Amino acid sequence: MTLKVIGTGFGRTGTDSMREALNILGFGPCHHMLEVNGNEEQKRVWRAHVRGEKVAWDTLFAGFNSCVDWPSAHYWRELIGVYPEAKVLLTYRSPESWWESFEKTIVAGIATSTEQASLGLALVRDQVFGGKPDDRALALERYRANVDAVLATVPKERLLVHNLGDGWGPLCAHLGVPVPAVPYPNRNAAADFKRRILEQEPPK
Repeated sequence: MTLKVIGTGFGRTGTDSMREALNILGFGPCHHMLEVNGNEEQKRVWRAHVRGEKVAWDTLFAGFNSCVDWPSAHYWRELIGVYPEAKVLLTYRSPESWWESFEKTIVAGIATSTEQASLGLALVRDQVFGGKPDDRALALERYRANVDAVLATVPKERLLVHNLGDGWGPLCAHLGVPVPAVPYPNRNAAADFKRRILEQEPPK
């Protein structure tokens, strides 16, 4: 397998709904933080990569046809070069709307995490947000900077900016597939996220 779709948007921009949408459209399995959290081998190899160890992308994405959300979204610059035929998605919502959701879910989860080797802490807290994910101004700055970088870097013919609520139409047109006869997914609302933690098991 090789990646056919690469997501560049931060978590809490509709990435879980997009994961399910890509699975429905035949671009799955789609890699997402949920797949990492539920698989000890995924945790091991991603932790190694975040620590700076050399891990082949084909190893990290073995068995997957697409990727959205962290951890992969943090490495989109490299991935779009490694997989030049892949379509690129930027899941998007307004910065203020994103912060409101991010603060209630991921920031709250990070604050209560007791596992210091957690991938969520090492990548999202420390690398994406410089150790200060609860700093609203900094988080919004990083969010906007990521959006601007994607728009400035990814060729327009490869990129779809998928706004929260856009549904099937733009996505299916971008990927060249028909619109399915099912509603666009609506997953991972804040209430659902609060029942999860970034990683459920300590490293082995």
